[in-house]
Amino acid sequence: MRKPNLTMRDAQRRLALLVLCVGLHTSVTALFAAPGNTAGQTGTTASTSQAVSSSNEYVIGPGDVLAINVWKEPEISRVVPVRPDGQISLPLMGDLGATGLTPLKLQAKITEKLKAYIANPEVTVIVQEVHSQKFNIVGAVSKPGNYPLMKPMRVLDAIAVAGGFQEFAKTKKIYVLRTKPDGSQQRIPFNYKAVIAGKNLNQNVELEPGDTVVVP
Repeated sequence: MRKPNLTMRDAQRRLALLVLCVGLHTSVTALFAAPGNTAGQTGTTASTSQAVSSSNEYVIGPGDVLAINVWKEPEISRVVPVRPDGQISLPLMGDLGATGLTPLKLQAKITEKLKAYIANPEVTVIVQEVHSQKFNIVGAVSKPGNYPLMKPMRVLDAIAVAGGFQEFAKTKKIYVLRTKPDGSQQRIPFNYKAVIAGKNLNQNVELEPGDTVVVP
């Protein structure tokens, strides 16, 4: 039996379908090959290799790495660490205090300094790596590890970020381990079942940098 001749429109449709299938295959392959998408992964450490904040909530601290971009000024734009003394160094401006500022406040500070050298400077500050503001969550959760404390978070938020509980987690015996200024450790109990039932809500404390949430 003779096959019918393809019209130009039929050929175009088949070619478009073929391109679509190849594209879908490539996308799915890339998705499963990307870091962090490995099947069977049960634990993680929150990535700090990507830009994580330019919000007005995060407070910059020593050890953080900042990406500072001045539009059309590549000689000034650069990635800089916040030194232990809380300072960063930039061309034209020298040392600037960064600790205790949000990215937007530091952005405004740099912009003001640059006005002496550049007309209408446009500055962007992004926290590229977080090292000063982190919390840990360990034990029977899906993704234990350390996570950036980018905004106010409570114990329930930490559990959600860590992917929830493993099957045999002792949800009534969770606690937050906090190091006090004098070096001593404080243990703050957290009964998950009571809190989600509307009881003991004071146990759902706001996390502080360095806190460790322990899920037995």
